Amino acid sequence: MESRRVVITGLGMVSSVGNNVADSWRSLLDGRSGIDQISKFDTAGYRSTIAGEVRNLDIADLMSAKETRRLDPFCQYAIAAADEAIQSSGIDCEAIDRDRSGVLIGSGIGGIITLEDQIGRSIQQGPSRVSPFLVPMMIGDMAAGIVAIRYNFRGPNFGVASACATGCHAIGEASWILRRGDADVMLAGGTEACVSPIACAGFSAMKALSQRNNEPQAASRPFDADRDGFVLADGAGVLVLETLEHALGRGAPILAELAGYGATGDAHHITSPPPDSSGAVAAIRIALTHANLAPSDIGYINAHGTGTRLNDKSETLALKTALGDHAYHVPISSTKSLTGHTLGAAGAIETIVCVKVLNEGVVPGTYNCDTPDPDCDLDYTPNESRECTVDAALNLNFGFGGHNAVLALTRLRESL
Repeated sequence: MESRRVVITGLGMVSSVGNNVADSWRSLLDGRSGIDQISKFDTAGYRSTIAGEVRNLDIADLMSAKETRRLDPFCQYAIAAADEAIQSSGIDCEAIDRDRSGVLIGSGIGGIITLEDQIGRSIQQGPSRVSPFLVPMMIGDMAAGIVAIRYNFRGPNFGVASACATGCHAIGEASWILRRGDADVMLAGGTEACVSPIACAGFSAMKALSQRNNEPQAASRPFDADRDGFVLADGAGVLVLETLEHALGRGAPILAELAGYGATGDAHHITSPPPDSSGAVAAIRIALTHANLAPSDIGYINAHGTGTRLNDKSETLALKTALGDHAYHVPISSTKSLTGHTLGAAGAIETIVCVKVLNEGVVPGTYNCDTPDPDCDLDYTPNESRECTVDAALNLNFGFGGHNAVLALTRLRESL
């Protein structure tokens, strides 16, 4: 199966720092944060009142008002990102075999905004007033379903849910669908609309969120000694994946090769990584093995980098263990310092960042990384972007439940 090579030919993104790939990328290079006070609901009484909201997304160009009302925002974001990915790939949806074109888009918590709204309606007005669209608006696989319907892609179609590793898992699993010959084209990624009263209350109750409410743009502080939690954010990332043969056959713009994928479980704790970071280490090593890469080949790493005490320390240890001495010589960044943490969309958004790094030769910085933490002593590219030629990159994402996912991306190689 691994003789079938998988390439990335299209990118689409919606985030707190931009409603498309170009604007988001420019914001990341310029250090412009998308984190601010929450505007969607009254935050009185909340421990954390800040988030990375998607703002000014013009969905009217993509769907009718009626269709918009019947789709939770997490599906709307997925459609916007998928449309951009399709357009950037140059793929002719009328010309390809739609029975061999699929969609694998996941979400960590699905239509939680719709669920919360309809529970409130049921309590206030009675169960007969609940919308008949509640279930299809809520369930996490609906982003994949609605995108497939939109393009009439009849190949493999489902959603993945692995918390904050969702987007990375979705892309990795889609690559295996292509490798085993079940499809020629896959739309893959993750989407999330999680800035809602109940989600913010729940994560706050866990004490997982930053409470630096008076300094929203300085609140997400991955790998910094003064970090106090992550910042919740909305967004979506979708990529067009194709077999190399299919992409070459249509003269596609090949942006990167998806060379390796590692997926493991910690089997340790629902929210805390094991002390030796063994699950993350194994996922990194599996991705490198599949990609036929040595640790020294890696020129950039987009870290999970949430800004929580446990993740950042554990991730640093994992990189040291998996990469050895090279861990100290490779630029690493967490773009969550600017976008916030988009949960199930993070892996897809950050894979897109890796593709841009491979193509643009610039590494975005980890912002708000001001105070050195002895436990996080690698090169986290603090507070500024850096020009750097990169031939191979890793994207790391880890989720509650002990889910670990790692993707290895390269420039298109002549041979393996």
